[in-house]
Amino acid sequence: MNDDLNDLYQEVILEHAKNPRNFRELPGANPIGHGRNPLCGDNYTVYLLMEGDVVKEATFQGSGCAISKASASLLTGIIKVKTPADVEALFGKVHAMVTTGHADDSMGKLAAFAGVHKFPARVKCASLSWHTAKAAVEGSAETVSTEGDNPKAE
Repeated sequence: MNDDLNDLYQEVILEHAKNPRNFRELPGANPIGHGRNPLCGDNYTVYLLMEGDVVKEATFQGSGCAISKASASLLTGIIKVKTPADVEALFGKVHAMVTTGHADDSMGKLAAFAGVHKFPARVKCASLSWHTAKAAVEGSAETVSTEGDNPKAE
C-alpha cells in the first residue's frame, strides 16, 4: 500500500472515530446486538430496525478505541437495505480483509481497515461491531465477546 493511500485510510478511520455516523439508540430496534472486547475495553450495542428481511435502519452506541468506533460507524451505513444473508457475506469479506490485508474494489471505505492485519490485537477491534451485527441478524441474544469461549468472535 502506498503512503498516500495509507494516509487516506488513516483519515477515514480518524474522521469516523471523531464524528461517528449513526451513533445513537434506535427506538423500536428489532433486533439488538451486544458486543464487547475485554482486552481493550470496547463495548458496543448495535441496533437494527428490520422491515421484513431487510435492515431498514442501523445505529450503535457504546465506547471503545478509534478503530472499533470507526468500524461500527461505517458498518451502520453500509448494512442499511441489506438482508441478513448480505450482512453475513459482508462480515465474511470484512473478517477476511482485516486478517489478511487483502481488500478488493467492492470494499469502498471499508478498505481503510485492511492495514489492521499488521496489528493482530486490533483485528478484534475492527471486527467487533461486525460480529455483533451478524449475531443480531441471526437472532442471538447473547453478548458477543472477542475473548473466552465464544466461537463466533475471533
